[in-house]
Amino acid sequence: MKQRFLTPLLTIVLVVAGLLVWSLVEGNSVLLGLDLKGGAEVVLEPSEDTELEGEELRDALDQSVEIIRNRVDGLGVAEPDITRQSNRIVVQLAGVEDQDRALDVVGQTAELRFRPVCGRIPAEQVDLSGENSATDSDNDGPVGIQPSDRDEASSEETSSMDGVETKEISAESTPEGVGCEDLGFTFTEALSMPTTLPEDDDAELPVILLGDSEVCVGQGECRLVLGRTMLTGAALETADSTFRPPEWYVLPIFRSGEDGIDLFNIAANQCFNQTAVCPTSQLAIVLDGVTESTPNVQTPYFERDQITISGDFDQERAEETALVLRYGSLPLEFETPSSRIVSATLGKDSFDAGVVAGIVGLAFVALFMFAYYRLLGVAAILSLALSGTMLWVILAWLSTSRSLALTLAGVVGLIVSIGTSLDSNVVYFEHLKEDIGNGRTLRSAVDRSFPIAFKTIFYANLASLIGAGILYFLTVGSVRGFALMLGLASILDLIATYFFLRPFVKWISLSDTLSSKPWLYGLPTQEVETP
Repeated sequence: MKQRFLTPLLTIVLVVAGLLVWSLVEGNSVLLGLDLKGGAEVVLEPSEDTELEGEELRDALDQSVEIIRNRVDGLGVAEPDITRQSNRIVVQLAGVEDQDRALDVVGQTAELRFRPVCGRIPAEQVDLSGENSATDSDNDGPVGIQPSDRDEASSEETSSMDGVETKEISAESTPEGVGCEDLGFTFTEALSMPTTLPEDDDAELPVILLGDSEVCVGQGECRLVLGRTMLTGAALETADSTFRPPEWYVLPIFRSGEDGIDLFNIAANQCFNQTAVCPTSQLAIVLDGVTESTPNVQTPYFERDQITISGDFDQERAEETALVLRYGSLPLEFETPSSRIVSATLGKDSFDAGVVAGIVGLAFVALFMFAYYRLLGVAAILSLALSGTMLWVILAWLSTSRSLALTLAGVVGLIVSIGTSLDSNVVYFEHLKEDIGNGRTLRSAVDRSFPIAFKTIFYANLASLIGAGILYFLTVGSVRGFALMLGLASILDLIATYFFLRPFVKWISLSDTLSSKPWLYGLPTQEVETP
């Protein structure tokens, strides 16, 4: 008889122990959120020049939240907390040490544009006045746009600017009215024109931007004259980065049809043939008024998913370029974002406080259960330990595979779930006490009480699960962490109660030594079978 209940009991213990060992062998661990680990917080506010207001402004902010969330997910940040608070967006990034990189990715706001490179102004004629500020790209070598064979990556697949001569612009040698079809100014006039500021970057007008080292070969720094926008990031479907020894590449995928790859092929044909529209064969990728890259077009026609942007990319540069291409621009321009760093020390203090609160609360609960229910209290704590182990395994797996992070709100959810789980045990034990008080033996009371108690336990946990589900799907940020912990704990409580607590209590009730001493269970001493 005892074997009948010992087998399922050992089975659930061995399964949970096996999952724990697997998790430890795989190196899974629980990631911590901003309030426990520290990180960066960025606050974005719409520019004063924003013309949107009311419902239109709120819709644009909501759209911006989703784009920023996608960008941050691309950075691999664990459970970013991105929320709209009134007319501003608050971004919390846990564990981010490189604050500048986070700001660069989160704060990019202008439209992604592809512009033909009309020409360049040599370094000695660059306007380096303080009012013209822009940022150089980090590329150190030539780049190109070429067809890509994604299935057969070859280390010999490289690109260069050999045979492509970038047009030099100088007052002495450049005739007026040349390049990119009617710029509206002569190249001579361009020499004295200031560098276009990011806020003055108009898609319908040519611009003058600082060039990167890939086109300023041997000059260190130069300025690029870029023609009108030929297509925007709206033509892109997605983009990714990949490593093909010895280089990193960016692989964009354009949308199908005339609003996607057809637009790009029109631009590519013009650049490949070095027409007056694109005389240098280079197509600049511009975001926020900054030239991200100026790849050389090496063929007149491309398939939408067979394009490679190559260059002297390192891993970080390739990933960030792909991120920019993939998620495009924000619908609003934001003021220079304010930010702060949440120190790891402050996060550790919060974490330590949460752990101490959990241990103290668990200790008091355990003492109460031992004092009031004795052996049944031991069963309750073992059941809680089993469900806690399962919860840790699930959280560690989600942290590793889905970048889920445990926040302070999540810790609160775990502490609350301890009480919820023990409530289930109390319901069962009180049914036992009531049946024994009515004259039943321990063995018969165990068989009769559990089905009745489990029905109550099931509906109580179902109510908690419904509440947790509503919180999770209707809220954002740390509140979702609380809801997730509470929901998982409710499900695991049902599993531990049915597959561990039920057979464990039945197993110890079959012991003649223990069943003859009901005080060991905190139960009434009467043990007379009812007729």
